[in-house]
Amino acid sequence: MFRRILIANRGEIAVRIIRACHEEGLEAVAVHSEADARSPHVLHADFAVDIGPAQAAQSYLNVERLLEAARKTGADAIHPGYGFLSERAHFAQAVEDAGLVFVGPPASAIHAMGDKTEARRRMAAAGVPVVPGTTETIGDPSEAGRYASEVGYPVLLKAAAGGGGKGMRRVNGPEGLASAFQQASSEARSAFGDGSIYLEKYLERPRHVEIQVLADRFGHTLHLGERECSVQRRHQKLIEEAPSPAVDLQLRLRMGEAAVQAARSVGYLGAGTVEFLLEPGGRFYFLEMNTRIQVEHPVTELIYGVDLVREQLRVAGGEPTTLPGRPLAPRGHAIECRITCEDPAENFLPATGRIEFLRVPSGPGIRWDGGVDSGSEVGLFYDPLLGKLIAWGETRDRAIRRMRRALEELVIVGVPTSQPFHRAVLDESEFLSGKYDISYVERLGPSLIAGTTAESELEAIAIAAALAEDARRDVAHPRGDAATGGPESVWLRTARQRGLR
Repeated sequence: MFRRILIANRGEIAVRIIRACHEEGLEAVAVHSEADARSPHVLHADFAVDIGPAQAAQSYLNVERLLEAARKTGADAIHPGYGFLSERAHFAQAVEDAGLVFVGPPASAIHAMGDKTEARRRMAAAGVPVVPGTTETIGDPSEAGRYASEVGYPVLLKAAAGGGGKGMRRVNGPEGLASAFQQASSEARSAFGDGSIYLEKYLERPRHVEIQVLADRFGHTLHLGERECSVQRRHQKLIEEAPSPAVDLQLRLRMGEAAVQAARSVGYLGAGTVEFLLEPGGRFYFLEMNTRIQVEHPVTELIYGVDLVREQLRVAGGEPTTLPGRPLAPRGHAIECRITCEDPAENFLPATGRIEFLRVPSGPGIRWDGGVDSGSEVGLFYDPLLGKLIAWGETRDRAIRRMRRALEELVIVGVPTSQPFHRAVLDESEFLSGKYDISYVERLGPSLIAGTTAESELEAIAIAAALAEDARRDVAHPRGDAATGGPESVWLRTARQRGLR
């Protein structure tokens, strides 16, 4: 295997990969923008290289600067993490052309699954069920209208080159098709540099269930069960759990086999995720494949007892996976909450600021994958994810109870976070029943946020800020105020940031 790996990423996933490298006896090279010079991933690494300004296009998305950093530090391989360049075929090819190992699938597999219409054609040919729609891009609104008439309204117009909800529009009837087509194409061109659009039948209130796959160079391609990802807002996941409350053993085997077929059809290597839409009756359809490690991979790790990043490193190094070639049985239940620097009360508006104090929970069954520390500055240049809180229990009920406890113990002072939203969901009856779908946040989000009162938030802020003051100065100044001649306290500054004062 290689001995030194450059991590072409930042935040919690960079820290996660660095830890896996160290456990395998490998050296880790961090790259950072000027804004991230003191970030935790830089401090965890063996070497660090400044790759440019805060703007991602001039740093984390700059292929030449990343390759130069690898050459300068003598790295043998590059791990892309998720986001940024992780699903760009040209980056994987550039890494290989530079004589380095890309810790991920071959460029050909990334290209095949990155082009959504190409992926749909390949999946249909491999016998994987796909949502009714087109397997070619659509040239204009009139052509879209013909296909929409065939599959029936409502339909979805989707970007052929992208994902994450960008370049996507629901159309309920012919009268709105032309304007929706222009909007979707324009947004896709702006986000992905390609305005190509295809069309799918809109499925009413399905669940979003994904299957983890792993493949090595020795002919082993296997799946590690499913993850339930239906709690999402604007196609961005907020809470994930495994196993899915809607999937039994037989359905797991059927979906797993379809995912394995999908991976084999494109010559996949390493860890990847095949995403499906699942209807109430058990019918499922291919949605897309994420050709990288997923944000939510820890829930799979906890119920199957695997280290997916370690498996990525082994496969990239030419070694076989350590997992058996038979389906594994999940043990217990795991839930992940994505803790983001967003204000749920303000429609999840991203926020900036300084994390004055951070206390992460611990105890049985609790895991924190974080990318920030006390003193970290949170800007608007990057994804607002601060960390992932994961809870495992013998049953779903036990995992939920542990997550509730962990959310109460988690203290982040200085910036608003999604934490109040997560607490509300963990007490909501539809979520507790497990009978929810992708419309969950759209339907119940406003009531969940309204249930979080300003008084309870202020109480939590006061407690957290008192801890921050005690830890930082060992002197209590709970009501210092510049207006009275004293220093403005963390308590007051945080309350003002939350609009509570």
